Amino acid sequence: MNLNNFIQQFIILAPPFLFALTFHELAHGYVAWTLGDPTAKNQGRLTLNPLKHLDPLGVIAFIIMKIGWAKPVPVNPRYFKDPRKGMLLVALAGPAANVLLAVASAVLVKLLLVMVHILPMYILSPVANMLVASVWINIMLAVFNCLPIPPLDGSKVLMGVLPPETARVYERLEPFGFILLLVLFYTGIIPRIIMPIIGLAQSMLLG
Repeated sequence: MNLNNFIQQFIILAPPFLFALTFHELAHGYVAWTLGDPTAKNQGRLTLNPLKHLDPLGVIAFIIMKIGWAKPVPVNPRYFKDPRKGMLLVALAGPAANVLLAVASAVLVKLLLVMVHILPMYILSPVANMLVASVWINIMLAVFNCLPIPPLDGSKVLMGVLPPETARVYERLEPFGFILLLVLFYTGIIPRIIMPIIGLAQSMLLG
């Protein structure tokens, strides 16, 4: 890929990627806040400002591998009446937010196609490309984060349904989670698992 193509791709991908990450983390923090945990709110994380949520390593990973993440929102389960159920709901909120954004983006793409003879192409084309990218990015984030590998959201969901003792044992994997993710990615295991799901969901949404 030459420099011009890279810049064009970056301009198309960066806005939906930043918004998807921001909305994902905001959803975690908002659900935690509604369940009684003010930690994210007190740290200024209940915001749509992407600078509050960016993880530089996650951004680099997205540029290189097309899979990225944000800085996790702090959550203190001691504020929840039922910590296990609370953590499960908080974990589900992020992927659910991305599914919502993917559906909304797909709807907006179809609305733009109806307006193809109204809007000039220099506006229609980049906006449509960003929305199509938003569909893919949000599906990717939802599916990737549902993997049951610490510290991804899927691991928190799994720990919420496992017996308490088993969940505590599973939680000990978290310090090794990032290394495990890299190994599974570069051996092709993660792409083989998630890419067919992403492709199917994208084709269903965009038709």
